[in-house]
Amino acid sequence: MNDPELTASIAYIGIGSNLGDAVAHVRQAIVALAQWPGTRLVSQSGLYRSAPLDASGDDFINAVVGIRTVFLPKELLSRLLHLESLSGRQRTFRNAPRVLDLDILLYGEKEIKSDVLTIPHPRLTQRAFVLIPLLQIAPDIVIPGKGLAQQYLEATSGQKVVRLEY
Repeated sequence: MNDPELTASIAYIGIGSNLGDAVAHVRQAIVALAQWPGTRLVSQSGLYRSAPLDASGDDFINAVVGIRTVFLPKELLSRLLHLESLSGRQRTFRNAPRVLDLDILLYGEKEIKSDVLTIPHPRLTQRAFVLIPLLQIAPDIVIPGKGLAQQYLEATSGQKVVRLEY
């Protein structure tokens, strides 16, 4: 019998919300991800507040989690989109305010570029609201094809990101 843990990969998921009780939405998403079969939460950043970037609406609450999962990237994406939908996310226009936003930032050492999925996330190196929580839980993480994540922090230093105290 195959051990699913042997075929599992580490994925890093960016989580954000800027509608309703954003803190609760982010926390509920973390709990939901941890309960998926074949998936185990291995790391979790603190919660961070940031102004919308290329978007409108209230400030975002953001976090990043590391999961060990048996789901392949496209299936993981499908499950994340389903969780967004269950939370009430509506895609009315690009970068609309959202109850829940879930993005695959990294999936092992894979580099994927397709019509539906790009890994590493194409704007990972440009966004402090994901770089800072990612580096909190994986300070030496390497972005496949790009190098150490830490080297991109300085370029995002003008983006205000504040860690919440709770």
